[in-house]
Amino acid sequence: MKEYDAIVIGGGPAGSTVGALLAEKGRNVVILEKSKFPRYHVGESLMPFCYFTFDRLGIVEKLNERAYTKKNSVQFVTSDGKMSAPFYFFQHLDHPAATTWQVKRSEFDELMLDNARSKGAEVREETQVVDFIYEEEKVVGVIAEDKRGSRFELRASMTVDASGRDGLFQSKKRWRKRDPKLNKIAIWTLYKGAKRDPGLDEGATTVAYLEDRGWFWNIPMQDDIVSSGIVAERDYLYQDTRDPKAIFEREIENNVWIKDHLSCGEQFGEYWVTGEYSYRSEHCAGDGIVLTGDAFAFLDPVFSSGVFLALKSGEMAADAIDAALEAGDTSASRFNDYGEQLCSAIETMRSLVYAFYDNDFSFGKLIRNHAELRGTLTDCLIGDLVGKDFGPLMAAIGEITELPEPLSHGGPSVRASA
Repeated sequence: MKEYDAIVIGGGPAGSTVGALLAEKGRNVVILEKSKFPRYHVGESLMPFCYFTFDRLGIVEKLNERAYTKKNSVQFVTSDGKMSAPFYFFQHLDHPAATTWQVKRSEFDELMLDNARSKGAEVREETQVVDFIYEEEKVVGVIAEDKRGSRFELRASMTVDASGRDGLFQSKKRWRKRDPKLNKIAIWTLYKGAKRDPGLDEGATTVAYLEDRGWFWNIPMQDDIVSSGIVAERDYLYQDTRDPKAIFEREIENNVWIKDHLSCGEQFGEYWVTGEYSYRSEHCAGDGIVLTGDAFAFLDPVFSSGVFLALKSGEMAADAIDAALEAGDTSASRFNDYGEQLCSAIETMRSLVYAFYDNDFSFGKLIRNHAELRGTLTDCLIGDLVGKDFGPLMAAIGEITELPEPLSHGGPSVRASA
């Protein structure tokens, strides 16, 4: 049986990042992806700090060659159509990263996976992991199934769960813990020919409030397509029907800006629905395995942090795995720093999400009270989250709204005997 240094479950942004970086370090890596790329995926809006992982992966030029819509800012709109001053990234960050992209995820994810393949990672698509192989309590490989239904075993020193919201390992171990207050669902679809703002704002991600209820996203993409979705409490959205089309059309009427921008567009394709929007695994790692991307945690998408956290956690996991392999120690405790840094970044964004959903809070009010913190707030919105002190910002937000207690879970699962 062929032995690998690492088996990566999932070929999305987290898995392809881990696979590419480990292969580049000379590690023998296989990526097992259940789908055949390209395939549809939501999450088109990228944070500026994704750039630095892209740069390390060597794909910035390839991204620039694509006809992706350029994203220069994030803007917030009230239900009656009043718009805040956009957060222009270039006003805060003098770097090429200040211009990011609204991507077509089917193409983007395929580009990422092809990059891992080009760096030497073995990629097996249409291959689904169904279970894990243990020696005592250590993960030493996986049982997988190909598209013909044939099962086989693969073994490795390290396994990486990058299976996305499937969260394969955390589901098997029952490690998933939902956020106690962020229990939202989302309904979204695509429009062709919807209205776009002029100039620098043409590619802006817009967050449009539904007063006391939730919010819309509006993401302008290439080929004159807009991704539009609503996030709110389940009971509110399902108050009179469970038909996603009817719900979506009902809610368009509740935001002046959204109604105006979608009125000239034509909806096409299906309406997608997903729930359980915010969760975190009880542990980020066990002996012989580490969790990354959505397979570890997912946070309400109001600030478009999903792809960034997938990329950053994939990058951090690759470095931690390489160090563990070099040391000949793949125990869970090797990933303590990985868990601490990743959870710290997520907690910063989680506090902003909680504030966003408080009707007494607004970013305008925050900046009026503390103009000196606009730059620090923009750090959060661009993804500059790792290794920074956000204490003053959190204190200022805490003057307006009650911040959540940091979640205590998310570290490695360390056996008592270890």
